[in-house]
Amino acid sequence: MTTAPPFIHDRALVESPHIGAGSRVWAFAHILPGARIGRDANICDHVFIENHVQLGDRVTVKCGVQLWDGVQVDDDVFIGPNVTFSNDPFPRSKQRPEAPARTWVRKGASIGANATIRPGLTIGAGAMVQDGAVVTRDVPPNAIVAGNPAHVVGYADTGVRPAEPARRASADDLALQVPGAALVRLPKVIDMRGSLTVGQVDAQLPFTPERFFLVYDVPSREVRGEHAHKACHQFLVCVKGSLSVVLDDGRLRDEVLLDSPLLGLHIPPMVWGIQYRFSADAVLLVLASDPYDPADYIRSYDDYLAAVTADRRG
Repeated sequence: MTTAPPFIHDRALVESPHIGAGSRVWAFAHILPGARIGRDANICDHVFIENHVQLGDRVTVKCGVQLWDGVQVDDDVFIGPNVTFSNDPFPRSKQRPEAPARTWVRKGASIGANATIRPGLTIGAGAMVQDGAVVTRDVPPNAIVAGNPAHVVGYADTGVRPAEPARRASADDLALQVPGAALVRLPKVIDMRGSLTVGQVDAQLPFTPERFFLVYDVPSREVRGEHAHKACHQFLVCVKGSLSVVLDDGRLRDEVLLDSPLLGLHIPPMVWGIQYRFSADAVLLVLASDPYDPADYIRSYDDYLAAVTADRRG
């Protein structure tokens, strides 16, 4: 752990006594008395930090950023040059809100140059806001967002870059990193009347379904899923069109493309699942091992990480 005193450039104005060991504050930065900066932070030229701002350890704030009251930045966050934050959704001169909107940038997130973050939002842990994006709603953990308004274009650490399609499973490679999850090749029968795809319990289906549902007419920029099940197994088949699925066990992450009724995806319990990049004509069939039970869902990623961590320790 760093024990060296913070470095403060002689052209910086630092009024706060709460600057962590090993942190560096460069020329023409201005930090007000109530601000708190963690260890090993790097505050670059022409940064302004207001009183009610908290920065964690190893945070980088590049040149030309202003952090206003109500902004909280966790450990290991990168904030690029000229990123714009605000804390009042309806500002008027000489009229201040009773309390500033809270904007929370979670651990390990990165925000690219010239991005704009609307007040009161949360940028999820490990997320990436691409340069120039205008963020108008919360960013999910590990999501990569771009555009105006910003929308999800990918997920971090899946091996798939945002500009690329998800990994297409080949006949020879159906392997996934996430333990327990599996891609299943489904048989196709063709005759003069057309084509037929079939799945049978204990052959292609690893469980006996007790319900099914269909997902369709999803706007292309929307994200579905974002939950895990405690006990329920699911089997996904995109019967028309295409979509991408992200699987996450808290340590490893896969992204696969479902674009054929000949490919099924088994998602076991306690795997976080996300569906996005729906084509306009996508129809997703989901077979489930259990009847609907709202108590079976884990909808908070923080709660999910706590649960899988407890399982591994137990």
